[in-house]
Amino acid sequence: MKRTLGTCYYPEHWPREIWEDDARRMAELGLTWVRIGEFSWSQLEPARGDYHFEWLDDAIAVLGAAGLKVVLGTPTATPPRWMIDRYPDMLAVDVEGRPRKFGSRRHYCFSHEGYKSECARIVTAMAKRYGDNPHVGAWQTDNEYGCHDTTISYSDAARKAFQSWLRGRYLGNGNSGDIDALNRAWGNKFWSMEYDDFGQIDLPNLTVTEPNPAHSLAFRRFSSDQVVAFNRLQVDILRAHTDAPITHNYMGRITDFDHFAVGADLDIASWDSYPLGFLEDRVGAKDDWQRRYAQQGDPDFQAMHHDLYRAVGRGRWWVMEQQPGPVNWAPYNPAPWPGMVRLWSWEAFAHGAEAVCFFRWRQAPFAQEQMHAGLLRPDSVDAPGLQEARQVAEELASAPDVAQGRADVAIVFDYDADFAWTVQPHGQGLTYFGLVFEWYKALRSLGLSLDIVPAGKPDLTGYKLVVAPGLMHMPDAMKAALSSCAAQVVFGPRSGARDVDMSMPVPLPPAMPGLDVTVTHVESLRPDMPVGLQGGGCLHIYREALHGAADVEERSVDGAPVIMGSDRLSYVGAWLDQNALRRLIKRKCAAAGIATMDLPDGVRVRDCAEERFWFNYNAEPVVVDGRTLDAAGVHRQSSTDLE
Repeated sequence: MKRTLGTCYYPEHWPREIWEDDARRMAELGLTWVRIGEFSWSQLEPARGDYHFEWLDDAIAVLGAAGLKVVLGTPTATPPRWMIDRYPDMLAVDVEGRPRKFGSRRHYCFSHEGYKSECARIVTAMAKRYGDNPHVGAWQTDNEYGCHDTTISYSDAARKAFQSWLRGRYLGNGNSGDIDALNRAWGNKFWSMEYDDFGQIDLPNLTVTEPNPAHSLAFRRFSSDQVVAFNRLQVDILRAHTDAPITHNYMGRITDFDHFAVGADLDIASWDSYPLGFLEDRVGAKDDWQRRYAQQGDPDFQAMHHDLYRAVGRGRWWVMEQQPGPVNWAPYNPAPWPGMVRLWSWEAFAHGAEAVCFFRWRQAPFAQEQMHAGLLRPDSVDAPGLQEARQVAEELASAPDVAQGRADVAIVFDYDADFAWTVQPHGQGLTYFGLVFEWYKALRSLGLSLDIVPAGKPDLTGYKLVVAPGLMHMPDAMKAALSSCAAQVVFGPRSGARDVDMSMPVPLPPAMPGLDVTVTHVESLRPDMPVGLQGGGCLHIYREALHGAADVEERSVDGAPVIMGSDRLSYVGAWLDQNALRRLIKRKCAAAGIATMDLPDGVRVRDCAEERFWFNYNAEPVVVDGRTLDAAGVHRQSSTDLE
């Protein structure tokens, strides 16, 4: 499939007389896609039922006449002020019981029925008007579900919907809710927490001390299902009126809803990539690392999300928003190092992106994002990122397409595991995403390319090494898939540590077929109290006591087993540092027949079906494997050169 570029444009922000010039310049730059409309509800419907679609008709026609394709966004992330007057209780409520206010965006609760009906109405009107428009090549639902901590709402609407959700989950023989079944599943006899009726169940916030973890986990699963249902409502309407593909633009390190479940209703996954903003805001790196990569971004954070959203989209995915310059929302907002906009774009294509769209076309001189750079300055003069976008467009025009192939290595990723870790982290700083990211970084530092596969009953056919850390609840189907596949499999810590209702299972975890290992107790450690391993490196922040007849593969310096295995299966009972992880991965790769290489910091590779990409995130040239990689450089190596 031909790789393409695009941008995000807001015609309603600019005088009508410059639209044609903007469209011409976009086309001359080599762009294909233009996303519009996702924040325009007040312009489309300034009063309820008073539709003003003419300006959008005009904008789509102007862009289409220039040969551009439109991604049309539904505007439901920005309900207008009149909506709040009509439904004052539609606002989400935070964990402290405070309603979110109007004056920004994403100010709605996914559970509010009145708001959902208004969303259905505006989406239906748009779908009927533009569903067969030849210039509308794709649709985007809403914008950035979960951004600004907006997945979970403690509103009255959420409370009532949660009670209904629980009735459906804990059914009795008469197909009505069985409150006794819920009490048993949650262990409510502890602290006399039994309920007599589902209508008594409140939301798990503002309790005197921590709420029942089963209650909290159920509420997180419910909140995720509400996002899925909200998205499906829009998708079903759109599908009745258009054959164009439908996407949603996810975000980085947003894990409070199941993206795989949302993605099952979509044709394409997309995400919004802000490498410099995320470095300060979400990566969680130490200060020296943030200083080193302040203008380049973390060498692995974007790549992990590329691989994740390739899985969410079942092979089809885009970058819907690519950072082209400084952003406005991180603690610090430096400009990208020269060459990085090009590197980020090519890295996305190397991981299988169909399109990379730059946010935004022109920097806004007003409102919240006026400090957020675009491809153009507010005075319409080229901004620094535009030249790199032009270079990528020229390279795409003459370069062969990037063909994807199945990697040798897979990581199993589970949003439900993240819910459980969030509910019961057991130690400060312990997160499921953080654990998986540590493994991902170690794999990539050894020159490995990998796929991410969803949990449940994952398809592991063809993989030589499968890594599955932290899967808190492991259904039998998941255990069977891991224990029966032909790959080397590494899992743990906390794998199988809880049942579906957040209770400790018996037999004790991990209870993996074919592996005689039992976790007898666990402990979280102060970050300044690491424990060395006999083979080098250390464990830190979390460890488990392991017993059983399986072979001991690694011991701590105090002699305790840390990794135990049998045949192809290994269990890691600790949070390992990068040195220990790399040593373990090298050993497993050797057993699986996978070649590794020790890459310099900041250098990464991505193997595709017919070529290898080299990426240098460093601000200086690096010599590796006999070649010099330019600072912020990209190098393509054909498969014939690798033989």
